[in-house]
Amino acid sequence: MKQIRDILVIDDEPMVTQVVVKVCSAEGMTISSANHAFDALRCLEEGEFRLILCDIMMPELSGFQFLGELSKRGIHTPVIMMTGYSTVENAVKSLTSTGAVDYIPKPFTADELLTVIQRSLRCGALLEKAESASLPRSGAMSYVPCPTDYRRLGYVSWALMDDKGTAKIGVSDLFVRAAGGVSRFELSLPGEDLLQGIPCAEMTSPDGSRHNIMCPLSGRILEVNTDAQQTPALVEKDPYFRGWLYRILPSNPASDLQWLSL
Repeated sequence: MKQIRDILVIDDEPMVTQVVVKVCSAEGMTISSANHAFDALRCLEEGEFRLILCDIMMPELSGFQFLGELSKRGIHTPVIMMTGYSTVENAVKSLTSTGAVDYIPKPFTADELLTVIQRSLRCGALLEKAESASLPRSGAMSYVPCPTDYRRLGYVSWALMDDKGTAKIGVSDLFVRAAGGVSRFELSLPGEDLLQGIPCAEMTSPDGSRHNIMCPLSGRILEVNTDAQQTPALVEKDPYFRGWLYRILPSNPASDLQWLSL
């Protein structure tokens, strides 16, 4: 039987892997490290992991190519993408076309790292439970997926265009549940500009952890949902209808929407 460890971290910068190993080990997590993708694939042949942290810019195989190899091999371990080249394109691509569950730019603090890791571990467990729930005689769904006509930025946020050319955007039910719930939101103000792939709001969970919500569409804020801001439980109960966060005027919807998933 293969050994099951908590985390596999992959980065060609030894200092990064050392920091991740130190921070996670201090929290009692079992962790292995690899300095390139091929070494990581060998680790995955020898053992199983609950979560993978992978750098994007690596020699031989990039992080995106590594995710392609995981798909070919039928490995469904949740992946967090890391990069010091924290461009909007990398952030969006990480959460959509590659299928990573989360993204963290370097440099990051220990608190930021642990928040993303703990949220992603819960996300992986919820996705696994949801897959099991699709089988006959299984239990209830572990989270509510986005409605079919919504566009989503990975498992983080969503956008819904209307016939007036404006759009509502919000946070996904899976993200809220993986974060452990919500106790408050920090939202931007009407008139401010939002950028796809850049945090547009901050969510605080009951345990005090703080989570950045990446924006699914670029545009100017026309309206903030004060009901959601004043009563965060509304977002937990109804994230896709009454629990939206902003109504915006998209600045480049044709370009932005092509990156989002249905």
